[in-house]
Amino acid sequence: METLTNTTYPGQEIQDLVHDQRAYFNTNVTLPVEFRLKQLKKFRDLVVQHEDELHEAIYKDFGKSKHDNQLTEIFPLYEELEIAIKNAKKWVKHRKVKTNLLNQPAKSYLVPEPLGVTLVIGAWNFPYNLSLIPVVGSMVAGNTTILKPSELPAETSRIMAKLINENFDRNYLHVVEGEIPETTALLNQRFDKIFFTGSPQVGKIVNKAAAPNLTSVTLELGGKNPAIFTEDANINIGVKRMIWAKFLNSGQLCLAPDYVLVHRSIKSKVLERIVHEIKKHNYSVENNNFVRIINDRNFDRVAALIDPDKVYYGGKMNKEERVIGPTVLNNVTLDDAVMQDEIFGPIIPVVEYDTLDEAFAIIKSFEKPLAGYLFSNDETAKERFLTEVPFGSGGINEAVMQNNNSNLPFGGVGNSGMGRYHGKYSFECFSHFKAIIDKSNIFESDLKYYGHSDRQMKWIKKLS
Repeated sequence: METLTNTTYPGQEIQDLVHDQRAYFNTNVTLPVEFRLKQLKKFRDLVVQHEDELHEAIYKDFGKSKHDNQLTEIFPLYEELEIAIKNAKKWVKHRKVKTNLLNQPAKSYLVPEPLGVTLVIGAWNFPYNLSLIPVVGSMVAGNTTILKPSELPAETSRIMAKLINENFDRNYLHVVEGEIPETTALLNQRFDKIFFTGSPQVGKIVNKAAAPNLTSVTLELGGKNPAIFTEDANINIGVKRMIWAKFLNSGQLCLAPDYVLVHRSIKSKVLERIVHEIKKHNYSVENNNFVRIINDRNFDRVAALIDPDKVYYGGKMNKEERVIGPTVLNNVTLDDAVMQDEIFGPIIPVVEYDTLDEAFAIIKSFEKPLAGYLFSNDETAKERFLTEVPFGSGGINEAVMQNNNSNLPFGGVGNSGMGRYHGKYSFECFSHFKAIIDKSNIFESDLKYYGHSDRQMKWIKKLS
C-alpha cells in the first residue's frame, strides 16, 4: 500500500490524490454498509492500539495531560465511533414518509447517499477531536476523505498522518500535512463536501473557495459566547461550572464562555467566587489541568488583551513557557480591547448589567455566537433566553457540556458557522437524502392531465 506520510504536497500531487479518490468512489466500493463498518472498526482499533502515542504527541504540543486528552479528545472520538458502528445499518436504510392523497397509490421515502469526495480541515485547539470526529461522519456516510489537520500542533498532525496513511488505502482515506500552500492547493480542487473548523475569517475564505463548484460546506467557527448570571442564580454551583468550562484547555475552546454578564446586585459575590474557584483548582501545566498557549503569535495576541488597570485577579504570564495564568478583568466596557473579538485564552471579562433587556442587547451587539449560557433559577428569564438570544448551542445552569451529548447536534449560526454534526447528525452532514416517490401501476387518475375543468380543480384542491 502506498503511503505519503511527511511528504511535500505540490499542487499536481494533490490534484492527483483528489482524482484518484474520485475514481475510487465511483467504483461504488464504499457504498455497502459492510465496507463502512469494516473501516470504522479498523479505525477504532488503531486508536486503541496507538493511544499512548496520541497522548505523547499532544503533550509535546500543548503540555496537555493524559487525563484531559482522554476526557476531551479520545473518549469523544470513541463515543462517535461506537455510535456510528452501532447505528450504521439503521442510518443507511430508506426513511419512509407519508404520501399525500393526490399521489396515491404510492410510497414516498428518502434515500441517503454519500456525497462523494470530502475534505475535512481540522482545528488546532482540539486536534484529535475536531479532525477525526468529522472523519468518522464522512466514513459512516460512505464517502472518501482527505484530512488536512492544523499544522500548529505539529506532533498531533504527524501522529494522525502516520496512523491513517500507513493503514488505509490513500484512495479512500488520507492525511495531507502542511501549511497554507497545501491548504490552498486543496481548496483549489473540486470536492463534494468541505468540512472546516476554525475562525470566521478563514471560514469565509473556505466558503469562497467552495463557491465556484457549488460545493456543500459545513463551517464550525466561533464567536463571543456570553454567560449570564441573573440576580437569583446559584452563584456557588454556577461559577464552579463556568470556571471549569472557561479554563478547559486554557480557554482555547470555541464553546468556552467568552465573557460574563453579571447583574449589578451580585457582581461582587460572583467575582469573589470566581477567584475562590481559580485558587481552589490551582491551574498550572505542572498540575495537569492547564495547557500552554499554542504558539508565540497567539500568546502575544491574548496577552495584549489584558488591561493592567482592570485586572481583578491574575494577569501573570510567562512568554518563554507560553503560559498565561487565569485572569479576571473587572469594570469591563464594550469598548475595551478584550471585547472586540473572541478571546480564545484564559481571560474572563466581567461586564455588569441592570436589566435582562440590557444584557440581551449587549449580546445582540455582537455577531451570533457559537454558544450561549444562562445561570438562573427564574423560569421567565430562561424562556426569554431561549427565545430571544441567538446562538448555536448552549446551556442553562451549565456550560460546554451540551457538546458531550451526541444526541444533540453541534454547530453554529450566522457568523459562528453553518451546518451541524455529532452522532446521527454527522451521518446526515456527509449525506444527501434523495426524495423519492414510488408509484403503483394499478391505477392512474386523470386529474393531473390536460383538459382541466372546474370540477377537476376542486378535486385537486381537496386531495392536495
